[in-house]
Amino acid sequence: MTVTESAAAPSPVDRGEPLLRADELVAGYIPGVNILNGCNLDLYPGELVGIIGPNGAGKSTLLKAIFGLVHVRTGSVTLGGEDITNLKANDLVARGVGCVPQNNNVFPSLSVEENLQMGGFLKPGKFAERLDFIIDLFPNLKDRRGQRAGSLSGGERQMVAMGRALMMDPKVLLLDEPSAGLSPVRQDETFIRTRKINRAGVSIIIVEQNARRALQICDRGYVLDQGRNAYTATGRELMHDPKVVELYLGTLAADEIAPDA
Repeated sequence: MTVTESAAAPSPVDRGEPLLRADELVAGYIPGVNILNGCNLDLYPGELVGIIGPNGAGKSTLLKAIFGLVHVRTGSVTLGGEDITNLKANDLVARGVGCVPQNNNVFPSLSVEENLQMGGFLKPGKFAERLDFIIDLFPNLKDRRGQRAGSLSGGERQMVAMGRALMMDPKVLLLDEPSAGLSPVRQDETFIRTRKINRAGVSIIIVEQNARRALQICDRGYVLDQGRNAYTATGRELMHDPKVVELYLGTLAADEIAPDA
C-alpha cells in the first residue's frame, strides 16, 4: 500500500500540538513563478524530520521560506502557535530557530571561535556555557579555536556552521544538505551528530539529497515533488514503500553528487 499524506504521522491528539507548522505555503524567487505550491509540514517537539525529493522539488526553498529568506506569498508558518510568517532571520533566531545553509555557511576570514561568537551575539553572557556544549559535541574544534574557518576541511567547516547555529540554544534547527560534498566517512559523521543534537533536545528539520541515509535517522519524512507533498510517513515506512522506492529513492541515488575526498 502506498504511503500517502493521509497516512501521515500521529495526529496532534496523539502527540500534542506541533512545535513548528508550515501550512499551505506558496513561495518563489521570481514574481509569478512559484517553487512551493501549497506545501505543508509539521514538526513536533523532539522530532527529527527529513525532507527528500528530486532536484528542483522545492526542498531548500521550503527551509528558506520557513527561515524568512524567501517571501511566503500565501500560507503561514507558526512556531509554538505564534505566526512567524515572513519574519526576518534575526527575529527568528531570537525566537529559537537556527539555520545552517548549504553554501557559504562560515565566515572564512574569522577564526573558529570568532564564528561561534557571531552565532551567540544576542546572548554574549552565555558564550562560555554554550562553547563548552559545542566543544563537547564537536571535539575536533577544540584545537582549532584560533584557526581561520576558511582553512578548515569541508567536514570541519560543517561542524563550525552547525556549532554557530547552536550557540543560541535553539528550539528548532534547520539543516540544508549538511552532507553535501563530504566524503562518505564525513557524511556518516554528520548524520550521527545530527541525531546526537536531536537527542540533546533540539527539534530538527533536515533537507537531504542522501535520501536513504536521511530516512534512516529521521522520525518522519516528507517527499516533495514540484513544490507539493507527495508522500509523508515515518522514515522506515518511506524507505520500504514500493512506490516511493520506485519513483524517488532510485532517482535520488542517481542524482547524488560524488563527494570530495
